[in-house]
Amino acid sequence: MTNLWLTASLWMGLALVSGLLASWTGISISLLEIFIGVLAGNLLGLHTAPWVDYLAGFGSILLTFLAGAEVDPVVLRTKFKESFSIGLAAFLLPFAGVYLFTRYVVGWSVPAAQIGGIALSTTSVAVVYAVMVETGLNETELGKLLLAACFVNDLGTVVALGVLFADFNAWLLLFVAVSAFVLSLTPWLTRWFFRKYGNRVGQLEVKYLFFLLFFLGGLASQAKSEAVLPAYLLGLAVAGFFLKERDLLHRMRAMAFALLTPFYFLKAGLLVSLPAVWASLGFIALALLLKVFTKFLGVWPLTRVFRFDPREGMYSTLLMSTGLTFGTISALFGLTHGIVTRLQYTALVTVVILSAVVPTIVAQRFFLPLAAFGNRGAELSPTAVRPEGKKRVKADELAFEVKLGNEKGDD
Repeated sequence: MTNLWLTASLWMGLALVSGLLASWTGISISLLEIFIGVLAGNLLGLHTAPWVDYLAGFGSILLTFLAGAEVDPVVLRTKFKESFSIGLAAFLLPFAGVYLFTRYVVGWSVPAAQIGGIALSTTSVAVVYAVMVETGLNETELGKLLLAACFVNDLGTVVALGVLFADFNAWLLLFVAVSAFVLSLTPWLTRWFFRKYGNRVGQLEVKYLFFLLFFLGGLASQAKSEAVLPAYLLGLAVAGFFLKERDLLHRMRAMAFALLTPFYFLKAGLLVSLPAVWASLGFIALALLLKVFTKFLGVWPLTRVFRFDPREGMYSTLLMSTGLTFGTISALFGLTHGIVTRLQYTALVTVVILSAVVPTIVAQRFFLPLAAFGNRGAELSPTAVRPEGKKRVKADELAFEVKLGNEKGDD
């Protein structure tokens, strides 16, 4: 199709269908956009274009920035030992395990095995954050600690992607020096800029942040690194500012999810070949089991060391086993740079998608912490509480009866 606007309407129509399906099924819209992209690429013959590549690239950068901006810096400081240990273990063991498996068992090249290890070492901030908000755990100490651990995990992923595939030259030194200088000034400069120019019709504060993202991303690309690396660090640098300016965060999130990220996730699905999935079923199953097993090996013992409740420990381990955004970003980086083949890319993305779905379903169904029940007490059954309807009323009645019984016992 040569008509630009009709082509754009087709892509936006696919994004709209994904959103409608998400609202009807309750499945993550990002997952459905990837799935619709798979169908469009394999059944409709849809192809990408330079302008689509640009919007998809910007979407991945902005999504990475927003993920960093969602991290609570206070929790990151006060729970540093727990979040750092869990996040680092959740990155290192899957990376090493998948690398060894793909390199020495499957026979991938060293760079391809590194991409495989990076893609399957991730934890999905998007999935974990959505689950935390849905259950109300984002207001609890457990939820905040998990989000901080996700940041550490994915920071390891982004740094590994940048370091392993960077071209060490003068541009890289310039990129590191300029990034360090800009990131050190950004917290103060952002607050000053917002006070002086914020909340105007021209949205100058948004343009200011986009300028920084483009500038640092351009330097990273010139240094043959990945633009998502400075985007994630820039998000963390302004996370404290966004804690107070939630309206700006919501505006930028609306821009990202309405226009940019659909192109990224649809494109990611577009590049998946269904015949390649069928040909790689054995690898997909083994790689998924390996990712979940190595996540358990790294995270579960630490939850016991830090005295998590057993139920909370299992729940935390399962959520740290998820993957989506950075997994697909890493796999797509490998494909676009000729590091992995289309078959390898398809297998990796399929494993990433399954890891976003399977551990989350198990965690929500069987190991939802009691804190998600509004601190109503251990007497309540997890199946008694749902977010709406008669079951919620019933749970409230049970909680009242438990409280009343405790008061009578005190008398």
